[in-house]
Amino acid sequence: MDVTIRATIANGIDAVRRGILIAFLTVFAGCASAPVQEMSNARQAIMAAEEAGAVTEAPQLLGEAQQLLRDAEGKLQKHAYSGARRDAVKAREKALEALSASESGEDEQ
Repeated sequence: MDVTIRATIANGIDAVRRGILIAFLTVFAGCASAPVQEMSNARQAIMAAEEAGAVTEAPQLLGEAQQLLRDAEGKLQKHAYSGARRDAVKAREKALEALSASESGEDEQ
């Protein structure tokens, strides 16, 4: 067998290996895990805001946080983990805003 043919075959095999590796990594990267910690953080922040009086002091912010958490739970049920994670993080942020507003006694904007 000619040296150039061997090199061509070797290059082809390397290309196939790289292709398989890229495909594997793409599939693996797409397998996001459930946002368990983010969901827990959002729930805890909402509970803290409620306990601090956000129900009366910052009802709009609290309601937005609760809705975002419900949205995250719905996405979680559909295995849409990246969307669920995004909504859970936003829910936590809104809940912390509500908590801050409740603790400072500021009116909502």
